[in-house]
Amino acid sequence: MLAAARKELLLDRLRRDGKIVAKELAVELGLSEDSIRRDLRELDAAGLAVRVYGGALPASPAVVDYAGRQSVSPESKRRVAAAAVALIPPGATVILDGGTTTRALVDALPTTFDCTIITHSPTIAVALLDHAAEVILIGGTLFKHSAVASGAAAVEAANRLSADLFFLGVTGVHPERGLTTGDADEAAMKRALATRAAETYVLASDEKLGAVSRFEVLPFAEIAGIVCDGADAAATVGGLRAEGVTIIDAAGA
Repeated sequence: MLAAARKELLLDRLRRDGKIVAKELAVELGLSEDSIRRDLRELDAAGLAVRVYGGALPASPAVVDYAGRQSVSPESKRRVAAAAVALIPPGATVILDGGTTTRALVDALPTTFDCTIITHSPTIAVALLDHAAEVILIGGTLFKHSAVASGAAAVEAANRLSADLFFLGVTGVHPERGLTTGDADEAAMKRALATRAAETYVLASDEKLGAVSRFEVLPFAEIAGIVCDGADAAATVGGLRAEGVTIIDAAGA
């Protein structure tokens, strides 16, 4: 089997099964385990898979740049955003992470809704210009890939604030690998924001369920729940529930 055909087969298995065990697949296909592992290394380098011990897991499509993410699963993001808005009580102080799902949350938030929003995302702050909500913008070094402030100055500013809720954006939600994102500094900033809120909810549109990125953000024990659109990801949602995670299913809302 040619290398290109093997890689396409591996990607098909990742889409179908949600994982690859190199030893098992090598036996099934009558190929050497070294060949499978080499292909997985190349798929990992291309951003199409994430290698783990013994095999690989699907790479998140949500790690592309901000402009590219706007066209990924827009309807799913709108459903998740609507379910998240329902969790916000009037008068609450809310931290909004950056990203296109939190941008959808702003669109779902009534312009007259009385609350205070803290964000480290300039795009989120600008989207709130016509809202009644008071807006507090955290500054720092601009991480252009996600259009958010990060770094030491941003963390220091975050540590002076507190909130009722934090809506956390991630690029991967996996029952075994947890909550992940594609940049170490951005992951650190997300952790800092989570410490400032009484409750943290993860926003997970459908392309993030079952996917994995490089850097862990938070353990499941440190979140209040995951707002997700799980109609097409029953196995992943079931695995999350088995881990004790509270699921707010936007698909059934």
